[in-house]
Amino acid sequence: MLDLGIVIVNWNTRDYLSRCLESVFASEGRLAMRVVVVDNDSTDGSAEMVAACYPQVTLIRGHGNVGYPAGNNLGLRALGFAECGPAPNAPRYALLLNPDTELPPRALSNIISYLEAHPEIGVIGPKLVLLDGSLDLACRRSLPTPDVALWRMIGLSKLLPRSRVFGRYNLTYLPEDEIAEVGSVVGACLMIRREAVEKVGLMDESFFMYGEDLDWCKRVAEAGWKVVYYPKVQVLHVKRAASRQSRRAAFEFVRAFLIFYNKHYRAATPWPVHLAILLGIAVRGGPRLWPEVFASPSAPQRG
Repeated sequence: MLDLGIVIVNWNTRDYLSRCLESVFASEGRLAMRVVVVDNDSTDGSAEMVAACYPQVTLIRGHGNVGYPAGNNLGLRALGFAECGPAPNAPRYALLLNPDTELPPRALSNIISYLEAHPEIGVIGPKLVLLDGSLDLACRRSLPTPDVALWRMIGLSKLLPRSRVFGRYNLTYLPEDEIAEVGSVVGACLMIRREAVEKVGLMDESFFMYGEDLDWCKRVAEAGWKVVYYPKVQVLHVKRAASRQSRRAAFEFVRAFLIFYNKHYRAATPWPVHLAILLGIAVRGGPRLWPEVFASPSAPQRG
């Protein structure tokens, strides 16, 4: 049985992808693993590079740019995972990995060792650092409840990052090197237990990019597992190597919040707060998002 299946969704990041794969295959420790690269219609020769230089990689291509969660789901299905339910042929763990990351040699074995010692953990993510050595704040987050999102939107999370009330968006009040149970880790480097996928299913393809990792982590936690930030392993993350090329990225960031809010919080949100949230999303998303914003019922549905 495979210990680990790795899914890398790529879009026009050929050189980063090559360095990422080099770091994956330089991993130390006795791990039986399979790597799947899902290429979302790159035009920079990424898929050709993988086919020529990494024949041990399973390459999935030719499906167009289906987005991040749908791309990951293609890879997860190739590893033997189903929409929901038993996946006896799937690896014990799956890792979602961005092509603009680089792993240290012991990263994978150390994370799996920690998971083996802590069966209550369903999802785990390492400490991600940017090129300048600073923490990638997205690698440990609380869930964007309406109040947490409000502090973020009006700037209090940045103004008072050490506050346990206002600093919850990126948990900036926590020490960077402290292992912690969190609301979510980031999909750029996220490892999940097979049993968790069997219980909650694959990623929600309503999202295109952003938000799907928050949603997956929330579902895993609701199913009874812990979601843990594990800074004993540190991974380099260039950050937005693909999304900075995309005009769609900023739009999808706001749209993701709308989807997440409607899915998880709208039904329990008081009417005045609900209207304020929709107005904030409409302003930030712009006219292109308005049909989706106002297609939602004006009052939260309950029950």
